[in-house]
Amino acid sequence: MTSKVIRPGQTIGILGGGQLGQMMAVEARHMGYRVAVLDPAEDCPCASLADIHIQAAFDDQEAAKQLSKVSDVITYEFENVDLEVARIFEAEGKLPQGAYSLEVTQNREKEKQVAVEADLPVPTYRIIHSVDELEAAFEATGFPAVVKTISGGYDGKGQLKVEESADEARSFIKEGGTYIVEAWLSFDLEISQVFTRSQSGEITYFPIAENIHKNHILHESRVPAMISESVADKARDAVKRMSDHMNIVGTFAVEMFVIGDDVYINEMAPRPHNSGHYTIEACSISQFGQHVRAICGLSLLPVHTFPAAVMVNVLGKHRNLLLDNLEKYQGIYLHDYGKKEARNHRKMGHLTIIGESLEEIDEIIENNNVHLW
Repeated sequence: MTSKVIRPGQTIGILGGGQLGQMMAVEARHMGYRVAVLDPAEDCPCASLADIHIQAAFDDQEAAKQLSKVSDVITYEFENVDLEVARIFEAEGKLPQGAYSLEVTQNREKEKQVAVEADLPVPTYRIIHSVDELEAAFEATGFPAVVKTISGGYDGKGQLKVEESADEARSFIKEGGTYIVEAWLSFDLEISQVFTRSQSGEITYFPIAENIHKNHILHESRVPAMISESVADKARDAVKRMSDHMNIVGTFAVEMFVIGDDVYINEMAPRPHNSGHYTIEACSISQFGQHVRAICGLSLLPVHTFPAAVMVNVLGKHRNLLLDNLEKYQGIYLHDYGKKEARNHRKMGHLTIIGESLEEIDEIIENNNVHLW
């Protein structure tokens, strides 16, 4: 495949202006690119860094045409953008990632199907369209299980854990909807493998992170993950098969459950991921810098990494406490996304601590009393 090279001075269009778009824009600007963003919010995090901000809805096709007109290449910062708009960009040859990754990751049924096609292990699941199909689904998955909407939903939204009876899920199922029922896995830990694939198929892997959630929201990502080399090999092999099967371009993340010496595919994200934010300080090239290189047709850089890193998410309910005590913190990197409305469970920023070991980092966290959660 011959890559179209986008050179400094040309414009990268970003569909979505949240914090991921903001961090993409930082890397793009460092490399000399201009940035255009399409986002409906006047004060979206990416707007202050963009040369052009097209304020419109994500499914506004006229706005999409405007973004295409001013951009030499286009990417997206999250997967819940309009698929038809993405297909317009793809048809114009401006979306190296293609629309297929979006199509798959917007739909949990397609995610599972693609994983199965790539011969990768997934939890037992069934697709249902009505309350009447619940009993048969639970017979296949057993209890406990989790019921999820087929699309949308994040940070625990759009899903329900069911402990022992189909009756627990009846009010969750809405007429006309499609849902996935998955067996609940009692996993040892959750990991994510963030990687970048170039337009020619070259892949670079970032260190595997162990993810710790609280109230269904990612709290910490810890590197290195406490897994064996055998598990790490299986995780990298899984994403390699997945990426080749889907012809992925750019930075991509796959979340997996670890049970003993086995990994199970959980979810995918066709763009830089929250669990990869540590790469900004802890790696020689960040997930965002590598993504910019991939979509611009450049070769990927080798990834060199600090021995250990921890990323801690900052939610709205923590932000004032953090900022009021900022001058007291030692050895901690702060990223504030510049969002004006600090809702309790909204991601407002993150902290990163790097060191020679996780034990050293935990001591830094303890000494600085960074127990936001």
